[in-house]
Amino acid sequence: MTFVWLKFLPGPLRARIEHRPNLQKILANSGWLFGDKILRMGVGLLVGVWVARYLGPEQFGLLNYAMAIVALFGAVATLGLNGIVVRDLVKNPQDADETLGTSFLLQFIAGLLAFALAVTAINYARPNDLLAKLMVAVLGFTLVFKSTEVVKYWFESQVKSKYVVWAENGVFLILAGVRAGLILANAPLMAFVWAVLAEAALVAALLLLVYAKTVGKLSLWRVSINRAKALSSESWPLVLVSVASMINMRMDQVMLGAMTNDGVVGNYSAAVRVSEIWLMIPAIVGASIFPSIIAAKESDEALYRRRILKISSYMALAVLPAAFVISVASNLITHLLYGKAYEAAGQYLAILIWSGVPYLIFFVFNQMYYIERLVNLSFYVAVFAVLSNVLLNLILIPSFGGTGAAIATLTTAVGSSVLSLALLNSRTGIFRGGLGEKG
Repeated sequence: MTFVWLKFLPGPLRARIEHRPNLQKILANSGWLFGDKILRMGVGLLVGVWVARYLGPEQFGLLNYAMAIVALFGAVATLGLNGIVVRDLVKNPQDADETLGTSFLLQFIAGLLAFALAVTAINYARPNDLLAKLMVAVLGFTLVFKSTEVVKYWFESQVKSKYVVWAENGVFLILAGVRAGLILANAPLMAFVWAVLAEAALVAALLLLVYAKTVGKLSLWRVSINRAKALSSESWPLVLVSVASMINMRMDQVMLGAMTNDGVVGNYSAAVRVSEIWLMIPAIVGASIFPSIIAAKESDEALYRRRILKISSYMALAVLPAAFVISVASNLITHLLYGKAYEAAGQYLAILIWSGVPYLIFFVFNQMYYIERLVNLSFYVAVFAVLSNVLLNLILIPSFGGTGAAIATLTTAVGSSVLSLALLNSRTGIFRGGLGEKG
């Protein structure tokens, strides 16, 4: 297969790529994902800022508080199956229908459980806040639709993400227009909540439709009890890891909502929105390189290790300067985006932008848990992250408010990465070698 875009590259670069079909496939797939994320980042930030300005810190804070409650249980809905399913689809394509069917059922059941947990949590956290409870109930039902993400796993395993991009971006743009219309129509807060549910439902329907049209009938999917047991036994530590990740990303907003007020949550959430923009990078790069890393592991252990170390080195060179610039200019950035009503957001962003740095630099090491079948080690990292985040928030929020929550998030991110790298090195010796030859 020849990619048209090759002829537009400079001669020396084209010469290095044109006889490497796997690299071409990876670059093309990354291009689709990068275009998807850039579109989402640009339009999403524009519409998101407009929504934040329209709602104001109080209502925007309440919306993000409800979304944070739901997000805490979103990890339960996916069961941490992403990496495991992609790995199995790459290694055993003949069993794809069984893997997809079983994964779909497991995640559908988990989505219902996650929905119930989110509704229970808000009833406990704010028993007298009827609006908050309604918002969580509506937003929580989006977790049931996460079962359709197994379609994304299949396209990821085939390095054919363009189909997913088409489906998700089509719905995203439609709903961005709907949100703009709601602002112009002076719609109430709940209208924006229903828009989130509508987007999730439409994406789920389109993903299934795209699979059925381009791959095969959904009726061919089948469920295997033995396969379900195998997937569950391997993925359960990753559920805790995913929960820990969501705690690190959302528990600060939940605890701020419980210990301060919605205005603080609104300012803090505005900073979080900006600080999380570049967390799209692992999704772009990882979806394309994960299959090639798995293949390298199967054929050449030295190449496999060199690729992991090199990717992290390149990420560090790109991420560290960017974080410094954003941190220094944080007040200017938030003022330009959100206006004077969100005057506290800048000081939060200056700290929060650094919390993503360890994740961005070392994200490829997280794939080693799947490839090396060491997911049990991630259990220890997850426990540390949960305890660190909650305890630090309990200590720092009463005295420092949103700044304390930001410090807790950053400290936990750094500590979790250090522990994760230490555990992986103890089992694999990944840092005992060098970068070695080209790979």
